[in-house]
Amino acid sequence: MEFLAYQPAAVDLGWTFFLPLAGLVAMIALGVPIWVAIGLGSLVTITLTEALPLSVFGASLFEGINAFALIAVPLFILTGDALVRSGLSGKLLDLAQATVGGYRTGLGSSTTLGCGFFACISGSDAAGAAAVGRMTIPRLVERGYPLPAACALVAAGACTGILIPPSIAYIVIGLVLGMPVSTLFLAAAIPGVLVMLSIMVTNVMLNRFYGFEKGHLRFSFKSWLHAVWDAKWALFVPFVILGGIYSGIFTPTEAASVAVVSVVLIGFLKKTLSLSDIPRMLESSARVCGVIVPIIAVAHPFAQLLASLAIPQTMVGSITSLTESPTLIILMMIGVLVLAGCVMEATPNIVILAPLLLPLAQMIGMNDIHFAILMVTTLGLGFITPPLGLNLFVVSGLTRCSVLAISRYAFPFVVSMLMVALLIAFVPWLSLWWR
Repeated sequence: MEFLAYQPAAVDLGWTFFLPLAGLVAMIALGVPIWVAIGLGSLVTITLTEALPLSVFGASLFEGINAFALIAVPLFILTGDALVRSGLSGKLLDLAQATVGGYRTGLGSSTTLGCGFFACISGSDAAGAAAVGRMTIPRLVERGYPLPAACALVAAGACTGILIPPSIAYIVIGLVLGMPVSTLFLAAAIPGVLVMLSIMVTNVMLNRFYGFEKGHLRFSFKSWLHAVWDAKWALFVPFVILGGIYSGIFTPTEAASVAVVSVVLIGFLKKTLSLSDIPRMLESSARVCGVIVPIIAVAHPFAQLLASLAIPQTMVGSITSLTESPTLIILMMIGVLVLAGCVMEATPNIVILAPLLLPLAQMIGMNDIHFAILMVTTLGLGFITPPLGLNLFVVSGLTRCSVLAISRYAFPFVVSMLMVALLIAFVPWLSLWWR
């Protein structure tokens, strides 16, 4: 099976990648102050100047936006690249396999769990699909999965990249709607895990019906302890990121700085990274930022334009003239988000639809945080639904397998994720458990 080199941005950006690349280099060069300490009680932090994005993209675009929080986006993307190049992603996958590999469908479940581990550090679904897919799709095929089924499983598991914190999607919706990102991360913990578990359960049911996976590894507690010890540095990173955010030690942006510095330092200490890898990491991450960051840059003025034209109020009035039932309105919102996810990536959907749908959610008494979690979870379906289905194209590019063939096997995962979205919609506690 021939695998292709993965390019995070499918479009040819040409020289435009130098803009976000310059931003990344400047952020690393200008970040002050820096505290470095290593150990369980130590953190690695870079506090970056809030004025940097204003100087790079223009103050008028970011007026009223917490520009400091925006720095977290390129830093988490860079963390994902560093995670792969340092070899830590492989350690996480080995741990996942040692944890659940002893079950009958252990390899499929460990693949999904590995995607969840990767999501706890990078916050990017496409990066997770590429990194995990390279290592697990050949193993899944050898174990008995048809190639399209293996690709569909990886694509679905990688959807956790925008659902499990830290997540770029929650950073974006927090900026667009003016919500605290740390609160969104906390609220997303249970919904993100539920989506991951639903993918595992769906894969188990498919295996019961089709019998894909032949044979399984015997669980060994000694092997599991060895895998935990081998992955100790990889586990250290999400522990510091999420522990620091939830405990209030630092902000999500500072957590992103911690993640980058920690992964790079670990790579240097373990000699799996070298200085020659840094330029390639920066270029790869900058190409992704060249697609995402300009969209975020126009989010605030676009929201202001919608408000000035009274479009959200008009939309609310139009829908309430049809029905005032909260149940029907929630179902209508989910339907709109599912259809939008089929034709557009999550970031532009958040920019366009979040300011429109939030007043509607507020009108029926839905909590703002609950709405944000529901929106991101529902948009997550778009990564494995044609015709866009970004994750489908990523794994298709890795394996040369037809996107249409992969999407047929991905349909059961779409249904299971939709069921979780409905559960989140009608059981607010799942998003508001922290209150």
